[in-house]
Amino acid sequence: MASTIPAPLPPSTANWHWKNKTVTPWAKQWFERELTTVRVTGEGAEEVGIERVVEVDGDVELGQRKSKLITIYDCRVVLNWSGTASDGTAVSGKLTIPEVSHEITLDGTSDYVYEWRLDTERSPAVDTLFELAKSRLPAALEAKFSAFPAAIIDTHGKDLTVSADPSRQSSPAPSAPNANASSAKGTQSDAALKKRADGTGAVKSSGQAVNTTQVTVDAHFMAPADDLFGLLTDESRIPQWTRAPAKSKPEPGAEYSLFGGGVKGKFVSVTPPKQFVQTWALESPTWPSGHNATLTTTLEQGHDSTKVTWTLDGVPLGMEEEITRNIQGYYVHGLKSIGLGSEL
Repeated sequence: MASTIPAPLPPSTANWHWKNKTVTPWAKQWFERELTTVRVTGEGAEEVGIERVVEVDGDVELGQRKSKLITIYDCRVVLNWSGTASDGTAVSGKLTIPEVSHEITLDGTSDYVYEWRLDTERSPAVDTLFELAKSRLPAALEAKFSAFPAAIIDTHGKDLTVSADPSRQSSPAPSAPNANASSAKGTQSDAALKKRADGTGAVKSSGQAVNTTQVTVDAHFMAPADDLFGLLTDESRIPQWTRAPAKSKPEPGAEYSLFGGGVKGKFVSVTPPKQFVQTWALESPTWPSGHNATLTTTLEQGHDSTKVTWTLDGVPLGMEEEITRNIQGYYVHGLKSIGLGSEL
């Protein structure tokens, strides 16, 4: 039987899905090109600037969530600086910036930290140039860092959006790769879904039956269960790994909202630090209106790690692959992004 190619998703639907693109190699080239143009001068003949980018260690991604482009990056940058003192002495040293991230650049959660090293033998003229470097180079570097998120979007945004006006104000959230193929399945009509029903379950949503199934994702994290429980339920800690606003009060009946409103529901039961159960609904055109699944999150403390299992019961048939990728991308890789060393 000949198969037909499904029609492409309309832009309003296609741009809703959670997608991301790794741009780390490009980012390293950008830092090497842009930061080496930074130079400042003193009141006399002193001049100092960035000579070479020695190292850019970290990951840089561009993601898309709910039609918005979001930058996700956290890098350690090591630079060689050099200059000429007022007496003509060539001066050089090393500068390490432990964190260049979205949180510092756009969210302003903390200040940049600069770790300076002087390699030239000290003298009054050398010390004057060193002070010039420490007082003037940070502002020039931060101007470059401020331009970095826009450069990511301008260069790579077209690879993620079908047709959209990208937003540069969103907080980032770790994202799952290439959910387009599975997302298309979620746009099937109720009649098509009913034909695929295999007894896995059916619930009513907005007066119509929705045939459903269950998906399970698990991962190990290098953190104790009680700490992970707090990261997953405490609204003051959730943004550390979702990179987006959250609402969460871990008690039965309380409403919660994750990923800037991308996922919503209510707590059903809370048993710290072992398990909590929530209703779960995805704010997406492909998710049936008024339909709630049930997410059970279980934490099992091991000898040197904690196993977290997400069991989502009530996933509409045809959306299994998309939802599995979303949980892996947003939950698992979100926690991994803050250094918990997860293993899928």
